[in-house]
Amino acid sequence: MQHVVEAIEKVYEKALAAMKERFVVDGKPSGKKLNMEQLRAHGLAYLATETMACRELAAWAERVGGEYEKKIAAAYIGELARSLRSGLDIGPCETVSIFELGLSEADLAETIGAKDVVAFSEERASADAYVALARLAQDEGWGDPGLAKEPEGDLLVAVRQQFAKFVDAEVIPKAQEIHQKDVLIPMSILETMSELGVFGLTIPEQYGGLGMSKVAMCVVTEELSRGYIGVGSLGTRAEIAAELILGGGTDAQKKEWLPKIAAGEVLPTAVFTEPNTGSDLAHLGTRAAKQEDGSYVVTGQKTWITHAVRADLMTLLARTDPNEDGYKGLSMFLAPKTRLDPAPGEPEFVDEGLDGTEIKVLGYRGMKEYELSFDGFRVPDGALLGGEEGAGFKQLMRTFESARIQTAARGVGMAQAALEEGMRYAQERVQFGRPIFDFPRVARKIGRMIAMTQAARQLTYFSARQKDLEKRCDLEAGMAKLLATRAAWQASDATVQIHGGNGYAEEYTASRLLVDSRVLSIFEGANEIQAHVVARRLLEG
Repeated sequence: MQHVVEAIEKVYEKALAAMKERFVVDGKPSGKKLNMEQLRAHGLAYLATETMACRELAAWAERVGGEYEKKIAAAYIGELARSLRSGLDIGPCETVSIFELGLSEADLAETIGAKDVVAFSEERASADAYVALARLAQDEGWGDPGLAKEPEGDLLVAVRQQFAKFVDAEVIPKAQEIHQKDVLIPMSILETMSELGVFGLTIPEQYGGLGMSKVAMCVVTEELSRGYIGVGSLGTRAEIAAELILGGGTDAQKKEWLPKIAAGEVLPTAVFTEPNTGSDLAHLGTRAAKQEDGSYVVTGQKTWITHAVRADLMTLLARTDPNEDGYKGLSMFLAPKTRLDPAPGEPEFVDEGLDGTEIKVLGYRGMKEYELSFDGFRVPDGALLGGEEGAGFKQLMRTFESARIQTAARGVGMAQAALEEGMRYAQERVQFGRPIFDFPRVARKIGRMIAMTQAARQLTYFSARQKDLEKRCDLEAGMAKLLATRAAWQASDATVQIHGGNGYAEEYTASRLLVDSRVLSIFEGANEIQAHVVARRLLEG
């Protein structure tokens, strides 16, 4: 297996060298060239992502040491080596030929086209091999995730067991009703999550948190998202707020807000995006004008604000310097608001100068999305993060590593949910006198889902380990986000197909998984933006 990983690595190295010749000018990647040739640049990003996933999957199989795990890794690695000969999938309706990345037929012949690599792929990633994986899963599950081999091994295993029990008992039984009725997640679930320490998981103990690792955060997020994407996402806002305050807050702000966030007493929401800017955060228009008493008055529009009604605290990005239309004019605020849990027809926003309109969405419904209008909304003195104007964009950038790792973990959890739902239905659904699991195309789908979910999981854990080691990991986090969000969508789509017509019916979980998973490649940096960032980082190295 290692020789196949090395062949894939050589393909990537050749592509990187060719793309550097194409895009790098005077030692730096040309922004203009990257924009004009996005397909090639993003193809490089996905090739690097797949290469790293293979590397981590092979390392995982070696650490765990089981024959089943080795078969999972071999199937994924073998299929990639085979599929690269024709090109890369970079998104819906988009592929990039490997030759567009600067490789030749001779390059392929000496790497992934070598006889021993081809033979490995045809044997270990064959349809029969995937069917065998699916059959093994009936007795052996989905493969040892390898948590026992982590530095906090025993703790991580216990954490997974604890949250799996909570999810199976309290989240999964309610998830379909939350989605179908389009209601907020019950407060009883949030209260139990607070008791379990979800909102303070990575906050240091000195501020009332559990002080656990980012790997632990991934494990918890994955399990919660396996139950329901909204529940898995509840911790995201706390993670972002805590990162902002820890990285840029004053001592007073840390002491005031972090213990409350950790205890679940304060529910934050992230208020960054605007209707006409999307991912272009540097050019936000919402204005925060400083008053004589040190407070700020906010005017403008924000959109795609999650869990806005119940939030007590808004991490609010606004422009404090109207003469600076770029990122240097932006500041971050810790803006309190009134938490509400209104009955239908009751006001959802009561703070002066703040109003909101719900955005109806296909999925991801349990927290609800809003467009917020600020018209004379007052942010109190002392709410400017770090007490420093103009630092908001840089403060936000520091949170993106953790946010994208957490989003990748949500993708892994959703892929796992789809895998489990597909397997359950395939075993129960009888057609032509036998379970549809017995039909090779159904079983092959499940085998492939096992491999892609484990690849996404191991790449996500790797990015989290890098963060725990306090290494720069925006590259690894971005790759994990690209791979895991795609795994979630593909696994959910496959599960709908396994269900046939029933997969399209709202009463079945499969239909919810499909619409819930679709959002993952859009938020926390759309995957097109993320691929661009990854490509730039690769070319800088």
